[in-house]
Amino acid sequence: MQSAGKLMSLTLLILMGSELTEVLPANPEDSWQVYSSAQDSEGRCVCTVVAPQQTMCSRDARTRQLRQLLEKVQNMTQSIQSLDQRTQKDLQYVQRMEVQLRGLETKFRQVEENHKQNFAKQFKAIKARMEELRPMIPVLEEYKADAKMVMQFKEEVKNLTSVLNELQEEMGTYDYEELHSRVSSLEERLRACMQKLACGKLTGISDPITIKTSGSRYGSWMTDPVASDGDTRVWYMDGYHNNRFVREYKSMEDFMTTDNFTSHRLPHPWSGTGQVVYNGSIYFNKFQSHTIIKFDFKTASISKTSQLDYAGFNNRYHYSWGGHSDIDLMVDEGGLWAIYATNQNAGNIVISKLNPNTLQIIKSWNTNHPKRSAGEAFMICGTLYVTNGYSGGTKVYYAFSTNSSTYEYIDIPFQNKYSHISMLDYNPRDRALYAWNNGHQVLYNVTLFHVIRSEEL
Repeated sequence: MQSAGKLMSLTLLILMGSELTEVLPANPEDSWQVYSSAQDSEGRCVCTVVAPQQTMCSRDARTRQLRQLLEKVQNMTQSIQSLDQRTQKDLQYVQRMEVQLRGLETKFRQVEENHKQNFAKQFKAIKARMEELRPMIPVLEEYKADAKMVMQFKEEVKNLTSVLNELQEEMGTYDYEELHSRVSSLEERLRACMQKLACGKLTGISDPITIKTSGSRYGSWMTDPVASDGDTRVWYMDGYHNNRFVREYKSMEDFMTTDNFTSHRLPHPWSGTGQVVYNGSIYFNKFQSHTIIKFDFKTASISKTSQLDYAGFNNRYHYSWGGHSDIDLMVDEGGLWAIYATNQNAGNIVISKLNPNTLQIIKSWNTNHPKRSAGEAFMICGTLYVTNGYSGGTKVYYAFSTNSSTYEYIDIPFQNKYSHISMLDYNPRDRALYAWNNGHQVLYNVTLFHVIRSEEL
């Protein structure tokens, strides 16, 4: 069974580059060697390391500090390797797409040359398809060239690791603070690059992967999107009302293979299936109210409550499947969100960004999509995606971007394997959709598309 963290197939177009250079000291007696890739005015990703020539061994506190730096760089190396694997996989996909596009272009030219011998309807259909895909060809060419940036970034981290290993073996006099500063700078730039690479526009949803079959027809399950790397606990909530008990499984493997769990009793029953676990707390809508509750699992107590003013509740503005699904809480790369509807917005969906500590609304967006007509909804990178139903043939067909306050109609099908979806939420850490499908806990891989320009980094 694939783990949730390996489900993402991220399609990226990276429009930037970097060069690795070697700068030698003006005076060799200074005992410094500088390996650097300087950041230029266009904001290309760089990293720098300063390494002394090998001199006498000094096993003092700075040795331990250097070892800690080495561990941090090794962690960054793992991140780079993961990024490289995803990029190489996507590059293969892009190359196959390029072959198909060029084949279609050739076919189009043949049809265009001999269009008098073909049916007019076929000719128009092929021409329209070609015009739609033609702009992709130069973009794919750029991707093939710019994918080398990831390899160069990987090589820089490899060089940094090598130098730190040498320092650990024979460490002489060096400026630790400067070395630490430069390693920290590389770490920050890597984190920024990873964050940019994580986001994008939804372009595809994979076939479902059934993790478990359990519970009733309705429910929700999730993992904490900001938990530490070693924390893979699964949270499980059966039903959509008149229930207060949340199951905690120690890991995804335990959830899949055993029925061993810890039970947490909430102070109030929840409403709907729009709960979310975020940073060690569960956020849920109190039954038959527009009250949002933040419950801390560590202290087993309510840490915050707030009223979601004007939000419909008690099956007034539910999703099309019903189930008291008036208020849906969710998390993406940007934080905590609430999806609901109000009389003031004529029953159409309202998107509100919430402060996870105070539960106060930071900003709201009114959409033109009726809440009752939506099958389910989820947020990715600040965009709300809405499905056209919850049973039978299902697709994502509406998207509202909070970044631009605009909407569009799209057509992204996904397989509704068990014919009744009552929960669909995105997890930004796993980069996957979690679904409750008629008593089955299911995961979907998502494909995101984003062009990253050098000025963004």
